Order: sequence, then C-alpha cells, then structure tokens
Amino acid sequence: MAATRSSEQELAALVAIPSVSGDPAHRADMRRAARWIADRLAFANGRVVESDGHPVVLGELHASRDAPTILVYGHYDVQPAGDASAWETPPFEPTVRDGRLYGRGATDDKGPVVVALETARAFAGAPPLNVRFLIEGEEEIGSPSLPTFLEAHRDELAADLVVSADGAMWRAGEPSIAVAAKGLVALDLVVAGPSTDLHSGRHGGAVQNPNHALAAIVASLHRADGSVAVDGFYDDVMPVELPAIAFDEHAYRAETGVSELHGEPGYTTLERLWTRPTLEVNELRGGGAYTVIPREARAHVTCRLVPEQSPARVVEAIERHVVAPPGVSVRIEPRPGAVPAYAIDPGHAAVRAAQQALRSVYPEHEPLLVRIGGTLPAAVLFERILGVKTLLFSFSTADENLHAPNEFFRLARLDEGIAAWTELWRLLSGGRAA
Repeated sequence: MAATRSSEQELAALVAIPSVSGDPAHRADMRRAARWIADRLAFANGRVVESDGHPVVLGELHASRDAPTILVYGHYDVQPAGDASAWETPPFEPTVRDGRLYGRGATDDKGPVVVALETARAFAGAPPLNVRFLIEGEEEIGSPSLPTFLEAHRDELAADLVVSADGAMWRAGEPSIAVAAKGLVALDLVVAGPSTDLHSGRHGGAVQNPNHALAAIVASLHRADGSVAVDGFYDDVMPVELPAIAFDEHAYRAETGVSELHGEPGYTTLERLWTRPTLEVNELRGGGAYTVIPREARAHVTCRLVPEQSPARVVEAIERHVVAPPGVSVRIEPRPGAVPAYAIDPGHAAVRAAQQALRSVYPEHEPLLVRIGGTLPAAVLFERILGVKTLLFSFSTADENLHAPNEFFRLARLDEGIAAWTELWRLLSGGRAA
C-alpha cells in the first residue's frame, strides 16, 4: 500500500491552501482546507462540522461491531509564514527540491494528515478495525474550541484509542515514538510606573523606570547556573530515567548556533530537553528607541511543564516570587489555554503495536521511545473528556523547520508512513488497545 505520485500531488494541493488559523484574513481559506479534507474522506462520510471557531472534519469507516475503534486525529491549520524574505520559495507555493516538499504546513501537520488519509483510502473502505476521523483547524492557536466540541460530540467520537498524526519523530533515520509531551503555561509580567510616558531628560534619575524594574524581576527568575529560582517550581517534578540514547552535544551546538550550552545543572542536555521543566522569557517590551521613560513594561513568559506539574500551581509560585521594586507595581496576567503535560505508559499495548509497525518498515532500526519538548493540547483533552489515551504516530521529523521558514516534509515519509499506519491498524485490530 505504497504512496504514488498522486499522494505527492495531494500534499502539494493541501499545502497550497493558506489555512492560517490565527489570522482572520484567512477565514475563507480555513473553510476551504476543511472542505478539501472532507472531500478526500468522501468514502468515509467525510463532512465539515461547525465548532465555536474554525470547522472540524469528521468521518468514519465501519469494520464490525466487535472490532476495536480508533479515532484518527490531525489538524489542517498552520502557523503564519513569517518573514517572506526568509523563504527560498513562497510559503504557499509548494516546491519539491531534493526529495522534500517545501511549504508552510508541509510537515506540521499536512504531510502526516495525508499519510492518514491515504492509509484509509488504501483499505478501499474495508479497514480491519473501526476508524473515526477528527481533523481540526485550531491546533496552532491552542485548540480553544476543541473541549466544547468533544463534549458535544462525545458519543460520535467514542473510541478505544486515539492515533494522532500530529507530533514528530525525533531524528531522521531513527524511527521513534513519543511517549510524553511537555505541558505549557504562558503569562505576561506587567510593570506599571508613571501615569504616562516621561521625558528621560526631565525625569530621568527621579522616578523608577519600569524597564529597569522589569529587567530586575526577569533576572530574578533564574540563578546564574541556569536553574529556575522560583520557590516551588520543581516541587511536583518526578525523576525520569532515560534509556541509553546517543546524543551529540557538539552537533547540537552547531545546529542551534551557540558557542556553549546552558541550563539546569546536574542533568545532561537530553534530560533537560526531555524530562525537566523550563521557564523561558520570550519577549521584553517597553518604551522605544527614543528618550522616554515608559509608563509600562511587559515580559511574555512561558513554562514547559512535565508530568505531575500543575499549570495553576506553577503560576501561583511565580506570583509569590515576583516582588515590585519601589516606585512601580507589578501584576501577572495568565494567558488562556494552559495545558498539563501528557504521557502514555511505554508498556501500553498501543505503544508496543506502534513499535512493531515501525520495525516492519525500518527493520534495521529498533524504534526509540522518546519524549518531546512540544505541547499537544488535544492529547490531554482526549484523555480528560473522552477517557482514552493518544498514541503519537506522526511521520513528521523534528528537523523539518516546524513553525520556521523553509518548512518541509520528506516525500519518502509518504510511502513509509502509509506502510507503517497500515501495519499499525492491522496490529490494533487484533485486540483492544485501551
């Protein structure tokens, strides 16, 4: 059941639709992408269903009453293209170079979605198990409408397992299955000072500058050794023992373009990437490049969380830690959409089936069980609302410039993905993967 030239053409057609969920100017494109997927699922009663936000595509294939049921998940929305000048070819004009298809959304998540759609099509309407489909259009903005949608369609989406096309393998050439993904909580630190912007010549040295105060607060969030200085931040973090996985720190430094690695002491770089929580300052903003003392300064902060950490408790710990210097006030504004970490037992039946499926396609490699630093809100929601675990079985690869210029998808992954998904469905049909 290998992919053909038509699979490549299908992917190119989907990537050409600028389905940017976070931009209201692309609302019509969002609906066009949903309609495109529903049309490709016509053999499975594919249909566009309204949500509180962008539409969702549903479908189903029936095998038998006694067969297990899986829910196939993916998303058709993409990130904004960003700086067009940083792209070698236009982001929504798919281009094939060196066995790769370049374009925004090619690997996150349109390539993996096409793998799932082509797998279903290859079974000619007669899969070995019952299959339901949910392809949403809001993953890139935190899936805000998904909880309500799942509640409203609970019976329609009931399944024994979710198989997600979203996610990514760790490295090219090493098949892997992610058994954990970090959670996310975001907030803004807002420092307020004078009632209006002030002339720095007339008032400098006489009032507290919100930029200076914010810099001091941000500096206090970490110790010099790279560990987070917020009391209570690590309280719920459980130790994780990683299997022996080769990791080249020199290559990682070269990949990231840094002269030296830095982070929480006492852990390897891979442990810090996979098993330890982080607190990152993503933006500092206040005033401008002219002679002003701003009335306000803001920092955007995100924390990637590990299993057992509560987003609410982390925010509370930061609130206790932050103290305003004299002459200004500070407040914390949590952003909506906090997500706890997700994990599946490495011994889960679905994980074992996925490993076996990957062995059938990559017999020269033993599939790795890895953890990822990204966040997958849908997996948490499926467990909380539908009561089922999610198997992350994506044929994206982490080096394919997800969310960056020149995003691409390796076209060989179409063949490989369809073969692995086909074998996975056959293996899962032999018993309930719950």
